[in-house]
Amino acid sequence: MNRSSFWNRFANAGTLTLKKRIMILFSISSLIPFVFVFFISYHTIYSILTNKIQDSIRSNLRQAEFSMENAIGNLNSVSQQLAYSGTIGRELDTLFTSKDPYVRSQMNDEINSEMNLITFTNPNVGLTMYYFQQDRQIRFPNSGVKPNFDPTGLPLFAQYYGITYYGPHPSFDRFNNNLVMSAMKQVKLPGRNDVYVYLESSDKLTQAIFDKGKQVQNVQYLFLDNSHKITYSQIPDTFPAGSVFAGDIANVSHGLQRDYYWFNETSNQGWSIVSIISKAEYDKEMNKWFLQIIGSSLFFLAVSLLLAWLLWKMVYRPLSNFNKEIKLLTSNEAPSPLIKTNIPEFDQLLDKFRDMKGQIWDLFNEVQQKEKRRADLEVEKLLYQINPHFLMNTLDTVHWLSVMNGQQEIDRIVSSLNKLLHYNLGKLGQTSTIRDEVDALKQYLTLQKVRYDFEFQVNIEVDPSILDTPIPRFILQPLVENSLYHGFSDNGMIEVRIVAREMIEISIQDNGSGMSQAEIDKLLNSEQLDREKVGMGIGMNYVKRMLEVFYNGKARFRIESEPGKGTSIYLTLSILKKEDLQ
Repeated sequence: MNRSSFWNRFANAGTLTLKKRIMILFSISSLIPFVFVFFISYHTIYSILTNKIQDSIRSNLRQAEFSMENAIGNLNSVSQQLAYSGTIGRELDTLFTSKDPYVRSQMNDEINSEMNLITFTNPNVGLTMYYFQQDRQIRFPNSGVKPNFDPTGLPLFAQYYGITYYGPHPSFDRFNNNLVMSAMKQVKLPGRNDVYVYLESSDKLTQAIFDKGKQVQNVQYLFLDNSHKITYSQIPDTFPAGSVFAGDIANVSHGLQRDYYWFNETSNQGWSIVSIISKAEYDKEMNKWFLQIIGSSLFFLAVSLLLAWLLWKMVYRPLSNFNKEIKLLTSNEAPSPLIKTNIPEFDQLLDKFRDMKGQIWDLFNEVQQKEKRRADLEVEKLLYQINPHFLMNTLDTVHWLSVMNGQQEIDRIVSSLNKLLHYNLGKLGQTSTIRDEVDALKQYLTLQKVRYDFEFQVNIEVDPSILDTPIPRFILQPLVENSLYHGFSDNGMIEVRIVAREMIEISIQDNGSGMSQAEIDKLLNSEQLDREKVGMGIGMNYVKRMLEVFYNGKARFRIESEPGKGTSIYLTLSILKKEDLQ
């Protein structure tokens, strides 16, 4: 399941209550950091503990190797003194070749004395003696020897420079049964090849090596000869002595075999010491830490769930109060008792909700009052509709009476007035065409020529191709009215031209007395001035507003005038379809 589908299912789970969601979110938000911290800490601690354990094991392993090298070195050094080339070796030759009893007795005493001296001056050397292999005879031991002495059964450890090393193995000292290392070297006396020097290391040295291994994670040791054959094993059930160690100690210094970790140190002489530790023992410290982390995580999870429950309790009570307020809102407008949650944010929301409830009921009351007045408004609307119809019907009656009585002038005036009122007051919408605007303008001029006592002439030129182009209603008449009301006299001339290029261009020019710029500004911005002078109650300000509304900045309206030189009004309109002006 991908992340988006999980969150979609979580968000759309209608059965999950707020309480459950809070618990889940708190659990997730608490567990995710702990999971990350756990894994990071686990790898960090695992690395630290692993390095610590391995460093400890390797440190002890190097010390064991160093101790073994010292032991072998001591055995080698002492064997040199006991060989034929040494002092004791020559005395031994004299002992065997001399036939004088006195000399033989004297040599015997000197050899015993020097053997004791060598043992005393080399505390890391234990049992020391000469062994005559042919006769299986022991001579000059520095301590008592067990009767079962037989070097042929000892585990071979290493062999070089004419010296053979064995061990570890139990000591042949009568009074010592601890593990020791031993060495045998041929003395090579003249005429005899069966004489050997046998030496054992101090048992304290070998025991110290094993004791240090037990102090570090219960490490066990394997001793390997030059061919990686196990000469001694502290865990013979798993790694028996005499078998070949299967680990690749020639190329790597550590590994895992048979559920045991092993670490190797190989000496320059070719033999090796291998530290063995069981995987369970090795991981004991990590497992202990792992259990502590799990315990801590469970504890913090329990704390998170407790906090989630407390949060739910804090949220539940305010929600209950909101529920009560909503029920009171839907049932009636009775004021609810003042309830405090002691949580400032929720108290503020409750106060605002109560204010909102009061405003809603105020609106309800206002709507009810408006509904009560609606009938009165409908009646009043009908009364306003009666007046224009009554006026036009009355004018129509006057028209027919004029026709019947032969009053053609009255008939012409009444007909023009009736058509103009029908255009201006009729329910034709706010849009019209250039044709209708021009016709209405002609009816208006007919009335004005009868009204005024001076003569004026109006020339109208319209491009026939644009007569059906839609424009806002009632924009030409106020422009022509401006020419009539501002300084017109006899022989006045008004030129109205409507042409189409890229846009519709309308120009209205007169030869009246003109206006100053201040008067132009006042004319465009003073609605009161229009109402005072224009009989229809609509003026230049109306034209300006209509252009702004319907053309949205795409129309240009300009007035040019100078006192004594007449006035010119220019309109530039974009060509729109009829639906654009609805």
